[in-house]
Amino acid sequence: MKSSAAKIQITDLDALFGGAPAQVIGDQLQEVLLAELHPFKGHPFHVEDDEKMREMAESVAQYGVLVPGIVRPRPEGGYEIIAGHRRSRASELAGKETMPVIVRDMDDDEATIIMVDSNLQREKILPSEKAFAYRMKLEAMKRKAGRPSKENSTPVGQNLLGQTSVAILADNSPDSKSQIQRYIRLTHLLPPLLQMVDENKLVLRPAVELSYLTQEEQGLLLEVMSSREIVPTLEQAQQLKLHSQNHQLTDTTIKIVLAQGKPGPMQVTLKKKCLSQYFPKDYTQKQMEEVILSLLENWKYQQKGAVTDGSNS
Repeated sequence: MKSSAAKIQITDLDALFGGAPAQVIGDQLQEVLLAELHPFKGHPFHVEDDEKMREMAESVAQYGVLVPGIVRPRPEGGYEIIAGHRRSRASELAGKETMPVIVRDMDDDEATIIMVDSNLQREKILPSEKAFAYRMKLEAMKRKAGRPSKENSTPVGQNLLGQTSVAILADNSPDSKSQIQRYIRLTHLLPPLLQMVDENKLVLRPAVELSYLTQEEQGLLLEVMSSREIVPTLEQAQQLKLHSQNHQLTDTTIKIVLAQGKPGPMQVTLKKKCLSQYFPKDYTQKQMEEVILSLLENWKYQQKGAVTDGSNS
């Protein structure tokens, strides 16, 4: 069964995602076979079969896809999804064979910008997803800025009122210019370090500093972090970055930096004057320690018993 198509007047992307409607001529609304839909090349956003996806699939099964996806024709056949990867997966899980989409001819850069914008509106986005999405969109914007616009044949960059590409990107994004720059730096991290950021095991700011280390240096750092079960603080990450810039970052240097500020074994000091009132005058320090440890041992078992009694009440 081939996809049926009828040219109709529709709203643009802003209208589809909550903005003001605007008439677009020439787009096609189609009911396309799911088998003809292919993911966007280098799509940075994960499509997980989680609880949210199950809820979406149930909604699609009951009501269908209410907001069409956006796709573009592929030279080799079928369509590349620009917006609607999750809707496509939900339709598949719901047992659907087709999905409504808007077919639009666009170049790679236009497709990238729309793909990123449509996904940044999601409620939960991983740092790694934002990192590569912002990088892809920024690169697409820079390429477009170097090409003449269709309307006046002047470089698009001349119409940007002197703003940098990152500043313009921030104007249409949920993050500030500096935060976007931090996210983009994450794309220079080795995958294991970037995964630690996604899992909240490595904080964003230290991760940004570590992104300036070479790939080899990051590999050495990972080995030390794993063997010592330690994650760099912001100050330690800044020191590692400085050593890297001075070409002085070695395995030994990493160990020394990460050892700084690391808590040592816990020690409790009791003054002899305080203890003397509880022990005979002829008791040695060793005898005092033995008594104290014995009392602590009894206290520990009493605490365990209290917890057990409480759980059975």
